[in-house]
Amino acid sequence: MSSPLSIAAIVGRPNVGKSTLFNRLIGRRSALVEKKPGITRDRNYGKAQYHGFEFIVVDTGGFEPVAETSLIQKMAKQAQLAVEEADCVFFVVNAQEGWTPEDEEIYRTLVEAERPLFVVVNKADNQRLENESLEFHQLGIEKIFPVSSEHNRGIEGLLQEVNQQVPLQQKNLDSEKELNNPETPVAVAVVGKPNAGKSSIVNALLRKERMIVDPVSGTTRDPVDSLCVYQGQEILLVDTAGIRRRGKVSQKIETFSIVSALRSIERSDVALLIIDAEEGITEQVLKIAGYVNERRKSLIIVLNKWDLAKKEGKSRKEVENEVLHRLNFISFAPLIFVSAKSGQRVHQIFDLIFQVHKQYVRRIQTSDLNTMLQIIVNQHPPPSKSGRPTKVFYGNQVSVAPPTFVFMTNNPDKTNFAYERYIANQFRHHFGFEGTPLNFIWRKKKSTHGRKSGKNA
Repeated sequence: MSSPLSIAAIVGRPNVGKSTLFNRLIGRRSALVEKKPGITRDRNYGKAQYHGFEFIVVDTGGFEPVAETSLIQKMAKQAQLAVEEADCVFFVVNAQEGWTPEDEEIYRTLVEAERPLFVVVNKADNQRLENESLEFHQLGIEKIFPVSSEHNRGIEGLLQEVNQQVPLQQKNLDSEKELNNPETPVAVAVVGKPNAGKSSIVNALLRKERMIVDPVSGTTRDPVDSLCVYQGQEILLVDTAGIRRRGKVSQKIETFSIVSALRSIERSDVALLIIDAEEGITEQVLKIAGYVNERRKSLIIVLNKWDLAKKEGKSRKEVENEVLHRLNFISFAPLIFVSAKSGQRVHQIFDLIFQVHKQYVRRIQTSDLNTMLQIIVNQHPPPSKSGRPTKVFYGNQVSVAPPTFVFMTNNPDKTNFAYERYIANQFRHHFGFEGTPLNFIWRKKKSTHGRKSGKNA
């Protein structure tokens, strides 16, 4: 199990380059970047992996409160919201525009928040602008960090400085031996939208009031780990933190609950996705499920408050169909209908945790793998290329957690998503792998000693 990743919030007024910095840190063009101020609206949190540093980064451009207030008030509220969950804050200003009254207002708010604060002077795209940014020191700011997010200048130096105060650690990957060690606790992230019953589920599993349970969303402030033992095996339950409402500041509380869920997911082997059976599948549930799947964790879908949903006339088949339809990208995850309040079927969650974790760290013998692979491929060959058959010569399982397979082929480009889904379904049918994602890597088989790559090895 990994240690918690630190959270860095990117704060600043519109059009200073927050989203460009965000994209640079996570290594892909995830946030929308446009010169029109306030364009960021969604998908503004992710895992930064930059030059050996790993942390969760939040682009706060999309967190403007709904209330119609002045720009300064909006930015001050946005900054206050961001730092509620952050371990440190990147306050981004524009080197080409200099210090503005809006910057001053946000800066004062951030200083009062007493979080490690780093003033990032963005858009210092050349040496002249970098030199001019030094005048920010005259404002009483002890240390500034001139960067160019667009041209990838100065960012590594910024992160090295941050790492002195807030660990931007590398992920601690457990060895396969450690993962399969029965004495190693199975780390379970309990995730879901606010008020879905996460803390109640943890309490029911522990059979004691380990968490504070409150019907108001966002009661839990920090992740709380609870170690328990079931049938001789230790389980570490990580309850996902929400954030406390502070007046009307937390207009975007749901977004930060996803950030917190992401932090817990990173530490886990198994995720319990808690869904309010009365409410069903919301957009936020879809986002959290997507993050579990992206992080390639084993997964169990827990439909909580099933006793109340039944009273409202919902049938189990109806709810199952909704889950399978809207969460079809995690169709490998088992479903369980529970009531944390009455304790109905809650104890069965433990058995499911062990089942899916066993599949998560499972290794298939190479001979069995290739015997079944050839049967699967012969039943339904991959798409051909220009009339030339695509062949799959052999496969190897290269790692676990999740199970990852490398397949050697003469044409890796034609093994598309649809064909991968077929392979995955067949693997699940023959080998199991319930509750765990599968990773497939396709590589071109090189010819050796004059043999063409199209021949069997």
